Amino acid sequence: MPKQVNRSYSITYKFGMLNFVHNVNNVLSTLCTFGLVMNDKNRFRKKPMSEKIKDGRLLIVDDNKSVLSALKMLLKFEFSEVFTIPGPKTLLHEIDESDIDIVLLDMNFKAGESSGNEGMYWLREIKKRRPSTEVVMFTAYGDIETAVKATHEGAADFILKPWENQKLLATLKSVLKLRRSNQALGKMIKREQALKTEMNRDERSIIGDSPAIRKIQDMVRKVAATDANIMITGENGTGKELIAKEIHRLSDRSNELLVTVDLGSVAESLFESEMFGHAKGSFTDAIEDRTGKITLADKGTLLLDEIGNLPQHLQSKLMNVLQNRTVVPVGSNSEIRVDLRLISTTNKNLYQMVREKTFREDFLYRINTIQIEVPPLRQRLEDIPALADFFLGKYSQRYKKSGVRLSASSHESLTNYPWPGNIRELQHTIEKAVILCDSEIIEPADLHLNQPDYVLTDESVSLEEMEKRIISKELKKSGQSLIITAKNLGISRTTLYKKMKKYGL
Repeated sequence: MPKQVNRSYSITYKFGMLNFVHNVNNVLSTLCTFGLVMNDKNRFRKKPMSEKIKDGRLLIVDDNKSVLSALKMLLKFEFSEVFTIPGPKTLLHEIDESDIDIVLLDMNFKAGESSGNEGMYWLREIKKRRPSTEVVMFTAYGDIETAVKATHEGAADFILKPWENQKLLATLKSVLKLRRSNQALGKMIKREQALKTEMNRDERSIIGDSPAIRKIQDMVRKVAATDANIMITGENGTGKELIAKEIHRLSDRSNELLVTVDLGSVAESLFESEMFGHAKGSFTDAIEDRTGKITLADKGTLLLDEIGNLPQHLQSKLMNVLQNRTVVPVGSNSEIRVDLRLISTTNKNLYQMVREKTFREDFLYRINTIQIEVPPLRQRLEDIPALADFFLGKYSQRYKKSGVRLSASSHESLTNYPWPGNIRELQHTIEKAVILCDSEIIEPADLHLNQPDYVLTDESVSLEEMEKRIISKELKKSGQSLIITAKNLGISRTTLYKKMKKYGL
């Protein structure tokens, strides 16, 4: 049986300038709330508690040791670690050493002091040293005005002594949640800034000195300073996306995102969700809100790749958004205003498609304020040496093969090759040669430039006929594998399938 407790016995402890007297029953009651009970040997044992995930590192700063002990006993079950110090002398060191999430900071430390100035001083020092560390002020004087002033100085909240356990816990947990949210937001901001920096690096993206390229570079500089809608046309692999990136990089929107959408790979059934976003519960798989690509490009640039693949009924939906500059997510009634610059690319003749009634004329004029035509590589042969040297430097560094260079005969072979796959094919050729070459000099045999039987010398053959022959040849080479063929041609499987259907392949 437990020993009889003398109920007349009392314990005295001090909070600041106030004395509180509690009898033993109250002490036992407090200990029980900490998860402790008496066993028959008059020792404390832990009461069974449900498993909980503890999170957060808490530092308590108070000059009253009884307060420190009581708080640590209460809070050690709620936080991963609880540190206590009896004064602020080692406060800043402890914050740095222990990576503290929350500081529970007393506002007065000197005997007879009740102004709260000491606490305010150390609050400012904490925020100077570790701005992200949250501080909760702790005072026994009920000075609400001073506590509110502390929140204006950066304190997350304040707690009055004597405290209520549940209110104390609720406050600290709420502050910890705020801390975790701010940390997550900070990481997102850093990642976004890193992404923008990476996308907008001052790299030489348009390479060449041919008259055609100089004309394009001049036009890029002129249109970049405006918000005019740009249409970039040209065969696959000519570098249309690189020119779009250069326009964005030189524009006033360069500090915002360039959002690229490959319209050839977006399923029609998902187009509105992908472009406009959707609200949670708007359809079966909409388990959460989703931001559409158009909203994501707000204040930045939206690049619509292969816009010629967009069906007419979707062209009208996109045109309304571009005309009104507002987006309504699927399942929502709220309009979202957007401010963006539009760049589109295509390898199709959109004017011919308008005549064939497969592309809306009004939509074409909406997206085509300025048109930039990118010539195929076979029409700018003088740029091949510069492009080859650029890719050679890039891949020799990536694959740690410094000193690798092209022989004179290799340069000649590259210039004489017709490059049906344009710059993309040249890039892959140089990369493959760097990987496979056994010496520092890349010879023509290392380039594997076997003249394909689909190279056309008859200039009267149309682009569509050339495209049909190239796809047919690649399908045969890959054993009718759509995945391999699409990869070799540098297009998506969806685009390949549409072209095969178009040409009856």
